[in-house]
Parts: sequence; C-alpha cells; structure tokens
Amino acid sequence: MTPTADPDLAALAKDNARLIAELDRAEAYEQRLRRFFVDIHAALAAGHHAMALSMLNEALSYVDDATDVVAPHAGGDTPA
Repeated sequence: MTPTADPDLAALAKDNARLIAELDRAEAYEQRLRRFFVDIHAALAAGHHAMALSMLNEALSYVDDATDVVAPHAGGDTPA
C-alpha cells in the first residue's frame, strides 16, 4: 500500500504541504519587510527624508495588502 492510499496519511500530507506553503509565504513576507527597513534606513542615513516617508507609506500599504499573511482567514488566498 502506498502512503497516499491511506486516507489519514493523505490528509496529513495535504495538511503538511499547506503548512509548508504558509511558512514559505510568511518567510517571503518577512524578507520583503526587512528589505523595506534596510532601504528606509539607507534613505534616512543619506538625508532623503521625503523618500524615506514615501517608502514607509509603501511599506504600510504592503502590510495592509498582505493581511492574510498576518492573520489568515478561511478561503483567503495569501499574497506572495
């Protein structure tokens, strides 16, 4: 019998794949936020305050648009 022939194992495998995908999306989200912070820090260090504010607004929009990563809900697609 193959592992996917057992309904319980198939369900576990499906759940495992879902969790791995969720972790991958969360990691990509975290990396994108870190990139924002690094870029904003560099802009501030260079004295480009207006650019930094614009980048902060972009970061806030990104956070707002990615609510499924922060707080998933049933049936919601998580942006990558």
